[in-house]
Amino acid sequence: MDLIFILKIIICLGIFIGIYAIIRNFDIIRIILIYFKDKLLRK
Repeated sequence: MDLIFILKIIICLGIFIGIYAIIRNFDIIRIILIYFKDKLLRK
């Protein structure tokens, strides 16, 4: 029971850290998405 609880805490922390990293790097992600959109539509 304790192992499952610890794993849930670790997974939740990982999700929060991932969301924080995505929010911090949102400008970079947006630039990459714009680049791929231009590549696909230019063909």
